[in-house]
Amino acid sequence: MIFSAGLGTRLYPLTANKPKALVEYQGKPLLEHAITKILEAGIQHIVINVHHFAEQIIEYINQHHYNADIEISDERAQLLETAGGLKFAEQFFTNTHQILLYNVDVISSIDLRKLVLKAESRKQKAEISQISNLKSQISNLKSPLATLCVRHRESSRYFLFEEPDLRLCGWENIKTNEKKVCYEAENTVPLAFSGIHLVNKKILDLIPKNEKISFTPLYLNLAKDYLIQGYLHDGDTWEDVGRIKN
Repeated sequence: MIFSAGLGTRLYPLTANKPKALVEYQGKPLLEHAITKILEAGIQHIVINVHHFAEQIIEYINQHHYNADIEISDERAQLLETAGGLKFAEQFFTNTHQILLYNVDVISSIDLRKLVLKAESRKQKAEISQISNLKSQISNLKSPLATLCVRHRESSRYFLFEEPDLRLCGWENIKTNEKKVCYEAENTVPLAFSGIHLVNKKILDLIPKNEKISFTPLYLNLAKDYLIQGYLHDGDTWEDVGRIKN
């Protein structure tokens, strides 16, 4: 799912007459970069949510032909943020167990295939553990509800992960000194979120319906009872091009 419904306020005035998904980067709309990246990972079922200048995105998709099944989740009636947007698009995900979530304003060299394989690897370990009736307390043998791409970079807001398994245990805003703790952990590392994550389909049952909610508070709430893991990708190039200065 490509998140393209935002108002694009950080890209104004480029978004004065178009959605941020159609703002160009190196001669191509951001949406084109995102679709290409996802197709390269072998994913051929794509959902795009729309709100701001929605008709322009719909027209763009209709005018271009991709080797993929692309569907539109229309949020013109109400902008529901990221987690709310995923829940609203629930009808499109009946035939999958993993959903890749991708912010349209991210440009990176992240290998999405490796991200998927990492999550699948941990899921298989969990299944083996269950089959063997092992009551392991090791967190990396639990099936992850979500896997978040993260990296060491300068930011004002960080997810906090317990080392060495990178299990989400909190969040902090270093500008406001606000801090939220999911559970107490001895060794933690602050990592910035990269706008790309992979979730298990069962998360859809844990998101309130018709509610405006982003993933940060949702993940912090769920991390108390579910494994939310980090996927470190420091070796990749990455840029948030949703900012006018970038």
